[in-house]
Amino acid sequence: MSDLMIDTTVDKQTKQYIVVQIGSEKYGIDISYIDNIVRMQKITRVPKAQVYFPGIINLRGEVVPVMSIRIKMGLEKDEITNTSRIIILKIEDRGMLGVIVDAVSEVVTLSTDQIEPNNVQSGHARDNFINGIGKSGEQLISLLEINAIIDEKDNV
Repeated sequence: MSDLMIDTTVDKQTKQYIVVQIGSEKYGIDISYIDNIVRMQKITRVPKAQVYFPGIINLRGEVVPVMSIRIKMGLEKDEITNTSRIIILKIEDRGMLGVIVDAVSEVVTLSTDQIEPNNVQSGHARDNFINGIGKSGEQLISLLEINAIIDEKDNV
């Protein structure tokens, strides 16, 4: 008999996502984009900005533009509650951007075999906002493609 140890674990790539609620749906944001999560605060309106940019906030002396993902995705206007948060994203070559979410619930770690690619091809621009569907236990989480949301032109 051989005393060789066989490693039966498969080396799976994993990523962590912050699970947020937007409307009645759960979405995941790749944790590598996230700089900070802050409570809702006063947003200063900027004249002639796109409708999905409600304005800017002052975050520790730095001016950060804030985007409404709801409006960007063609959903109803944000309803600000005690659970609403602004997620501060750090985008390469672009600085910081805040996005409004209804709630932040948890951090999940998903391996590549827990993520199904987004195969929806309706031709609507917002379908590009989702790059996959994550399966965490019994819940399905739509994984947001942050660069597509930011790069997307005015298609709402």
